[in-house]
Amino acid sequence: MLRTILLTTAMALALPVAAETRIPQSQAEISLGFAPLVKAAAPAVVNIYARRVVQAQASPFAGDPFFEQFFRGFGTPRPRVQNSLGSGVILSADGFVVTNFHVVGMATEIRVVMADRREYNAEVVLADQESDLAILRLQGGENLPSLSLRDSDKVEVGELVLAIGNPFGVGQTVSSGIVSGLARSGIATGNERGYFIQTDAPINPGNSGGALIDVNGALIGINTSILSRSGGSNGIGFAIPANLVAEFLNQARAGRSEFQRPWAGMAGQPVDSDLAGSLGLAVPEGIVISDLHAQSPFKQAGVQVGDVITHVDGEPVNSPSEMLFRMSIAGIGNSTLIRLSRDGESREVSVVMEPAPDEPPAEETTLGEQTAVPGLRVARANPAVIARLPGGLNIEGVVVTDPGPLGARAGFRLGDVLVEINGRAIETSNDAVRALTDPGRRLRVEILRGGQRVSLQFRL
Repeated sequence: MLRTILLTTAMALALPVAAETRIPQSQAEISLGFAPLVKAAAPAVVNIYARRVVQAQASPFAGDPFFEQFFRGFGTPRPRVQNSLGSGVILSADGFVVTNFHVVGMATEIRVVMADRREYNAEVVLADQESDLAILRLQGGENLPSLSLRDSDKVEVGELVLAIGNPFGVGQTVSSGIVSGLARSGIATGNERGYFIQTDAPINPGNSGGALIDVNGALIGINTSILSRSGGSNGIGFAIPANLVAEFLNQARAGRSEFQRPWAGMAGQPVDSDLAGSLGLAVPEGIVISDLHAQSPFKQAGVQVGDVITHVDGEPVNSPSEMLFRMSIAGIGNSTLIRLSRDGESREVSVVMEPAPDEPPAEETTLGEQTAVPGLRVARANPAVIARLPGGLNIEGVVVTDPGPLGARAGFRLGDVLVEINGRAIETSNDAVRALTDPGRRLRVEILRGGQRVSLQFRL
């Protein structure tokens, strides 16, 4: 009986004629299943074929069961064409398409194939590896079918959903399931800043970038990854919420090529049961602030170390990834209402969402061929630079923003702070360039790494 009731409800919701749940009006409606819904939504889901050129090392021991393990990385790097397959969703009639960064990132050629076999060349107009999202623009696309975006904050666990994509390249495929969980973070891709909707609708390789839609045909998420030991679907899939997709589309339309996310300028940790009592909280919730940068917009709004942030714009936050997600969907230039607890009392403050300030000037510089470490990229630490680096908020001095191939082999790491080079104090990027130009036959570099002083020594 329960199965019949659920099935009947699903068939009713699948009909696109109404946005509200209703009882099927005829046996014909019951027998249609999800067919009307799929017919309306599927044309807006596309297949994406991307090509990129990568440098691969051809080893004479490749494939050898014994010697290959001892000669990894052996051989001369050679360019090789790498193909990737994924899915995408048309967001507007004029050809804006959303997909995953890992489908099209660094691609030299992108081909988009629609359900009716029309093909378009596409270009990436905005991409962000951290969020694993990219916005494409179809060349010559107009009057295209598209999906509307639903407010993903209104999605509830237990809702019926459909996943549409191109798994394993077999062609457009539809699978059904429910929303299994919300606010999943740090478990789908290993990215601590990830924030996902969980579903049990089968998702497989090739579904990446495809649509997760509700029973009214609205997009609630972009399918991005699964948890699996075999590589196939085990009923635990993850989708990036539509609210973040909406902000990406807004920034793409504004002409940005890189996603701008607001800067918090603070560090914190989730409140567990041990912390809750000492902080005067009845239940474990929120994020306790452990550090604030001097230029943090939260500090300027009155937030203090020891405060517990519990809500952003009325939505609960219980991890740094949730906090970043809420800030990202608020958008640059907008104000957010922050609810916090201090000494057991609740209060609210308004914080303007702004990117990390690039002051004082970073003076980012890439060392040339005439230096001891060509390709090493350094910059003066400021909030914009710190936001890109691992480590704490209070980094000072000249930092490594990219070690480059030679620098990485020499032992430099992202975030290293250059203190001295051959006994010469390093205070600016130009100091580093001068010290590494004709340094003599020996090179000694003193750096700070994770708060520890490290010495790198070379014979040139």
